[in-house]
Amino acid sequence: MSGAASAWIRRGSPQGCAPHERYLLAPAAFGDLRDALRAEPTLALLSFWAEPGFVHAAFLDEVENTVLLASTPTQDGHYPALSPARPGAVRFERMMGDLWALRAEGGVDLRPWLDHGRWPVIGPNAAKPARRTLPAEQPEFLPIEGEGWHQIPVGPVHAGIIEPGHFRFTVQGEMVVRLEQRLGYTHKGTIGLMIGKSPRAAARYAARLSGDTTVAHALAFALAAEAATGTTPPPRAIWLRCVMLELERIANHLNDWGFVCNDAAFAFPHARCGVLREGVLRANAAAFGHRLLMDRVIPGGLAMEMLPGGAEAILAALDAVEAEMPALLSIYDSHASLQDRVVGTGIVTPALAAAFAAGGHVGRASGRGFDARVALPHAPYDSLVPEAALRSEGDVDARVRIRIAEIEESIALVREALAAAAPGEIHVPLPQKGGEGIAIAEGFRGEIVTWMALDDGGLIRAVFPRDPSWLQWPLLEAAIEGNIVADFPLCNKSFNCSYSGCDL
Repeated sequence: MSGAASAWIRRGSPQGCAPHERYLLAPAAFGDLRDALRAEPTLALLSFWAEPGFVHAAFLDEVENTVLLASTPTQDGHYPALSPARPGAVRFERMMGDLWALRAEGGVDLRPWLDHGRWPVIGPNAAKPARRTLPAEQPEFLPIEGEGWHQIPVGPVHAGIIEPGHFRFTVQGEMVVRLEQRLGYTHKGTIGLMIGKSPRAAARYAARLSGDTTVAHALAFALAAEAATGTTPPPRAIWLRCVMLELERIANHLNDWGFVCNDAAFAFPHARCGVLREGVLRANAAAFGHRLLMDRVIPGGLAMEMLPGGAEAILAALDAVEAEMPALLSIYDSHASLQDRVVGTGIVTPALAAAFAAGGHVGRASGRGFDARVALPHAPYDSLVPEAALRSEGDVDARVRIRIAEIEESIALVREALAAAAPGEIHVPLPQKGGEGIAIAEGFRGEIVTWMALDDGGLIRAVFPRDPSWLQWPLLEAAIEGNIVADFPLCNKSFNCSYSGCDL
């Protein structure tokens, strides 16, 4: 049964997006959508983006597991904000102000996000970007009221070899009362680089949006291009894509599990997880010629066939991981000093996770059971159904345990997919034609949502890749409140949000 907002969206004019329809609403109707969303809390905001002259929003009906897209034309650079009804829209609206010079009327927060005032133009993705004439201003942070507090600025350059981002802590003693993030330091102009290129040529940019998620971003991009052109990859390519996607999940979950322990000054699990991850990465290289599997998934299928002995290398690496998992889990469980640091630390309540439609391990550790492989499956997950792990504690420990459960499940999925990948073709060309498609692929952080519109020559007219971290970064700010400053590394690593994936 459709709610108020769902029915309101469907009153718009269908635009022919595949496989989920996009409806065009008049600006006044899009403004009314904001009030309708308050009456339908189960319609989750997945993504919110723009192209010159239009803004688009993607929603998930969490009751029926259906996706709805709503669009509206902008008027003199303005559009009705959705942030008063969906808090997850805030950073999308700030991003659209930076990249397209569009203003969200009635928006909760209109401060810059990606644009630090140092680009030569304002709104680089707009139809006619304006030249910047004023010098860069200091970043603006939310005001603080009360006594006895002080601020700790951290970054954007950090002590380790990690992505740059600025964190502004407001503390009383050792207790964090507010955290505010500022990203944008790894902005690459990804969308602008994709525009005007064929999906095959632009796939390399999707693969580099967030390097640790190269397979998932490349897959979502490829699925969107295939949906727009009505292309079906060969069965072998579909199964090997699944192998790569789950190997990426295993490697990253091992890495994060180890680093959480390391941030609690417990180095042994970190070292062992690092060894196991290294084994998986070497197997990737043996099977597909690249440790991170970059540029292997392309629109239409795969860029290369599995190398001789690749399947055996993968299975051997998985056997090693599976053999050591029980001992590692026992060590993790049995050390009281570690459990004291992770249990009850950095809690995200189920209500907050639901309000932001948080996906992946962040959402599933806080009671939101959405997994795109199960709720919105693409091949081969329509026949290879994973068992999604779910917890409700919402703390660092819960996020670690979701990862552990997913490692075990992904090992089983890789074995099944390798067995099902019968010999055959691995690629079909995309037709050079216009079209529009959207795809949702479950990466190790959560679902990636990529939308693409092609012109009549088959070149990208507009595109937007949405990383899961867009809806998880705000929850990290909430999770650290009421915790001590020393627990921030634990909280941060238990989320492991992508900087680059949001900096575009």
